[in-house]
Amino acid sequence: MPRILLHNCCGPCTLDPLERLRSDGWTVHGFFYNPNIQPYQEWQRRRTALETVAEARKLPLIVREDYDLEGFLRQVVFREEHRCLTCYSLRLEATARLAANSRFDAFTTTLLYSKFQRHDLIRTLAEAAGRRYGIAFVYQDFRAGWKNGQDQARALGIYRQQYCGCIYSERDRFYPKGKSRRTPASPAAGDGSLT
Repeated sequence: MPRILLHNCCGPCTLDPLERLRSDGWTVHGFFYNPNIQPYQEWQRRRTALETVAEARKLPLIVREDYDLEGFLRQVVFREEHRCLTCYSLRLEATARLAANSRFDAFTTTLLYSKFQRHDLIRTLAEAAGRRYGIAFVYQDFRAGWKNGQDQARALGIYRQQYCGCIYSERDRFYPKGKSRRTPASPAAGDGSLT
């Protein structure tokens, strides 16, 4: 059977794509590499949830232990509006490189399970990474399995996150809607002037 490396962002997002890939005839291995997830305790929760899924579903799992928060932030700071591009690129490049070096037949990602991610951008970046490393990228729109995956996650009792992972998405998820945010170009609250 052909082998595919599945980049995993978390446990809940793995469940339905894993089922679908296996039903398509793939031998699936998971790969957890997510330097975008902040804070560190959130990264640990997601890793633990994924390890629970891996054990329950007999998914061989490769975990990158390094947590390169500084590296991620250096690439995003002052380019926050394009942070998803950086975030996707880092993880897809690492997955393509590992898949090629480990002689997998292809790679894909659970990012394609989320209704909130930018599928066109993910696909473009992953296909480019695949060409660079000489490994096929398998695009599959996993969003149709959203409810199935969430139901399975609840049944397993695993952690289900409330934001995509980075501090910016955490802010966007929980910061009161309509309340203005201070930007680098605006004066401090209560200051009233730039001088």
